[in-house]
Amino acid sequence: MESLIIGAQAILNPLCMLMILFGVTLGIIFGAIPGLSATMALALFLPITYSMSPVAGVVLLVSLYIGGISGGLISAILTRIPGTPSSVATCFDGYPLTLKGQGPKALGVGIVYSFIGTIMSTVVLIFMAPLLAKVAINFGAYEYFAVAVFSLTMMAGLSGKSLVKGLISGFLGCIFATVGMDSIGSVQRYTFGSTQMMSGFNILPVLIGMFAISEILITAEESRHAAKMETIKVDIKGIKGFGFSWKEFFEQKWNALISGVIGIGIGILPGIGGGVANVLTYGVIKNRSKYPEKFGTGVIDGIVASETSNNAAIGGALVPLLSLGIPGDTVTAMLLGGLTIQGISPGPLMFTEHVDIVYAIFLTMIIGAVAMLFIEFYGLRVFAALLKIPKYYLLPGIFLFCVIGSFGVSNRMFDVWTVLLFGAMGYVFNKLEIPGSPFILGFIIGPLMEINLRRGLMFSQGNFMPFLTAPIAAVFLVAALVSIALAARKNIRNMRKTA
Repeated sequence: MESLIIGAQAILNPLCMLMILFGVTLGIIFGAIPGLSATMALALFLPITYSMSPVAGVVLLVSLYIGGISGGLISAILTRIPGTPSSVATCFDGYPLTLKGQGPKALGVGIVYSFIGTIMSTVVLIFMAPLLAKVAINFGAYEYFAVAVFSLTMMAGLSGKSLVKGLISGFLGCIFATVGMDSIGSVQRYTFGSTQMMSGFNILPVLIGMFAISEILITAEESRHAAKMETIKVDIKGIKGFGFSWKEFFEQKWNALISGVIGIGIGILPGIGGGVANVLTYGVIKNRSKYPEKFGTGVIDGIVASETSNNAAIGGALVPLLSLGIPGDTVTAMLLGGLTIQGISPGPLMFTEHVDIVYAIFLTMIIGAVAMLFIEFYGLRVFAALLKIPKYYLLPGIFLFCVIGSFGVSNRMFDVWTVLLFGAMGYVFNKLEIPGSPFILGFIIGPLMEINLRRGLMFSQGNFMPFLTAPIAAVFLVAALVSIALAARKNIRNMRKTA
């Protein structure tokens, strides 16, 4: 309590409150616009914090982080284009609800569970950061490989009607992730002599291409059919509160709890982050659901899973950053830069030398989550009103932001061509009814599995047994086998029903 009072004294002033309000609002805008992201928001404002006091600078960056992750749900639900990598799974059920005229309800569910996920992770961060950091530090190559294998088994849950097509999609994702310079042996792979391809494909242009550009191409093709191009009608006047009932809220309590725990756990593991958390959690919740066949057709369970987990990953990612000085994802890497600029070195000593900064971060997350809830609640009708804009006006603007956002990742035209390449691939996937989500999961998890497999084999001098005998790794590998067995059982049942 003494430490919390010190943190409160540091941020309870007009400047910091203004920074929180400004940061969360701007973060939501960056998250909502496809092509931009929370990472880009922090990158743009990082130099500005140099002239600020340490507390004000950190408060601004954390507020941008919270707003940026949550803002991605807006475009994901309204246009089926995820604003950030953390909102990919939100598209799966959010957009079908919008097509049913329930866009405001989908937005309300996403907003509330974004808030819940952030608060859950903040509570864990405050009370369990040092303990969880000790657990995370025990993860080595064997454990990360096992986590990656378990994550890839979620492809079965994301494959839709055809498991074979889902596996093809995931396999292609793993293949495209190998393009570029090998991080261990420094060998060029599939670069075809191009220096631009030596750094591989960045996740943001790939994501924008697969989900945003492909959607624009599909809409352009359908434009000749007037009925399909009609604007979605939504009764904005009929919205009460967040658009869903208390009964629906309490029905999702276990989904929210499980999603929050998974999000926090994934966030704690360095180098993974919310981009994996939301897709992985969606697969888990779908597999344990009593009606998995309804997922992807517009059920709030999918939105709850995605938005609770990706926001819970925020607090999870801050655990290794503050306790060990290890960034959990790209956004916390930017936050690490912001702390370094202010002369603060994250790690165990930070909890004794910079108590005001640490607890200012904790309180900023709580106040920022509340600010996010109110800003998005009062913007709910504005977001829903965007559906009145015809797609032939809206999508060209989105296309422009996609190109600008892709170019802004590394300031090179190669990323723009990457967007167009994967946009065409996403369009072909749609025509062949191949799901895109296993591709993204394979693209993100594939390199994690490969690198840690090779590192583990180097440690064990080519012996694979340590992967099976390391306790934590063994638990995840057994979980992977169970997941595969359940998926196979479900697939056999579906085949029998079809027959």
